[in-house]
Amino acid sequence: MKIALINENSQAAKNAIVYAALKEEADKKGHIVYNYGMYSAEDDVQLTYVKNGLLASILLTTKAVDFVVTGCGTGQGAMLACNSFPNVLCGHVTDPLDAFLFGQVNDGNCIAMPFAQNFGWGGEVNLRYTFEKLFSEEFGGGFPKERREPEQRNKKILDGVKEITYRPLIDILKEIDRDFLKETISGKHFKEYFYPNCQDEEIANFLKSL
Repeated sequence: MKIALINENSQAAKNAIVYAALKEEADKKGHIVYNYGMYSAEDDVQLTYVKNGLLASILLTTKAVDFVVTGCGTGQGAMLACNSFPNVLCGHVTDPLDAFLFGQVNDGNCIAMPFAQNFGWGGEVNLRYTFEKLFSEEFGGGFPKERREPEQRNKKILDGVKEITYRPLIDILKEIDRDFLKETISGKHFKEYFYPNCQDEEIANFLKSL
């Protein structure tokens, strides 16, 4: 599985901590982590949680990654932003139990975490345990296990509803504020990570044209 980490500006200083914990647990399962930043509060490219939502949608829609880890101070804004864009099913995850149940019951492709709220002494330990439980089992396994079939059925229904209620991403990209979009994809390693993994030629060509 290809995993993207995206940090917004208010919590950019924690990027190294989050990345280290995420990579440690992802490596154990053979997953690859791409750190899309922000890498520090002083980065030239400043990502807001709304930009994180757009970036998550671009990465997931084009299959450049399979899963996104993002967040903000509380995680709420990042979750709302991510779920505002197509092909993102984002849950608000604060601890290992949240992570496990989201993966098993909701089978989403993105989590938004609080990187300021309740992030005190031992915060990096909670991160590591949260990622450990998130990737402990294949997503969609159900909890409790006897609820697997109805939970998977509900997930398919939700996916179908989202296909109807959300516009194609390429249409959004063509109409969204051009400066906002260009800033979103101007991160230090975006071109390096995105284009080799992107599986949507139309979106790739449009972004290159910017």
